[in-house]
Amino acid sequence: MNKIKVGIVGATGYGGVELIRLLANHPHFHVYALYSSSQHGVEISEVYPHLANSVYTLQQINPGKMAKEIDLVFTATPSGVSSQLVPQLLEEGMKVIDLSGDFRLKTEELYEKWYKKPSARIEDLQKSVYGLPEWFTEEVKESTFIANPGCYPTATLLGLAPIVQRKIVQSNSIIIDAKSGISGAGRGLSQLVHYAEINENMKIYKVNQHQHIPEIESVLAKWDEQVGCVTFSTHLVPMNRGIMSTMYLQLTEELSTEELYELYVQAYEHAPFVRIRKMGEFPSTKEVSGSNYCDIGIALDERTKRVTIVAVIDNLVKGAAGQAIQNANIIMGFEQQTGIGRLPVYP
Repeated sequence: MNKIKVGIVGATGYGGVELIRLLANHPHFHVYALYSSSQHGVEISEVYPHLANSVYTLQQINPGKMAKEIDLVFTATPSGVSSQLVPQLLEEGMKVIDLSGDFRLKTEELYEKWYKKPSARIEDLQKSVYGLPEWFTEEVKESTFIANPGCYPTATLLGLAPIVQRKIVQSNSIIIDAKSGISGAGRGLSQLVHYAEINENMKIYKVNQHQHIPEIESVLAKWDEQVGCVTFSTHLVPMNRGIMSTMYLQLTEELSTEELYELYVQAYEHAPFVRIRKMGEFPSTKEVSGSNYCDIGIALDERTKRVTIVAVIDNLVKGAAGQAIQNANIIMGFEQQTGIGRLPVYP
């Protein structure tokens, strides 16, 4: 069987290089070309010396030429870039999985309010399918254009989905305390991720302003329009990889700890990358590092009647490249685990 030729736009970013790593051992996908808008002509090993055996030279982005050479393209670009590039790729008839935030929101006004950038055209926004494969498998299967979820929303939505879909969450009661390793900020230099600033430190940022807020709220509203707004706080912690999203909410009806646990076990019974911890156990970020897993722990405080949900992922894998490949597997008719079923790296 001939392998499917794929391209990666934005191969010099952390999401792009993680795609290279994961696709290297995929049985059906072959990385045919790497593309860069600013470093074309450069060997990828000059950008990332750990890829010393790679023979890829970064190519210039040319949608017409790309359409003749590859079957599927991953766009791992900063927000504001994909909105201009992806429509050209779609016009060439290409299958696209976009890792930026440019097509996750479905109105121009909402995107421009939260991202502070010009939006993609409404007709292009409406073409994309939100690629949270555990809950939108059929939509992904029928699509050729996937908006890959953000890293924070992936952990948060997987953690909240079963109970929100039960429609027993008190309106406006969801509080999300999320923490990420610094690779989530990308490879660009800034004071926020300067070693002296982040080492032995923890920072809260974008308080009540994070661009993932409307993404989370939009999906939650699909499951229960009464769920209302969320309070979402994000923090940077001095580690390379990982996201921990700790969620708190109030219920509108009585539910025992055992019923809550069973709700989650049944919801993810057939989800190969979601692991529900035993009652009383809670995951840590290192326990999913380097993998496409999302581990979830749940608890009900019978004194306050408040539910606590803890979800952890590797922000570069399940929060980006791994989930993108999971979506690509579904589009191409392969099992979701194909090429990305590896165990976490520990310790």
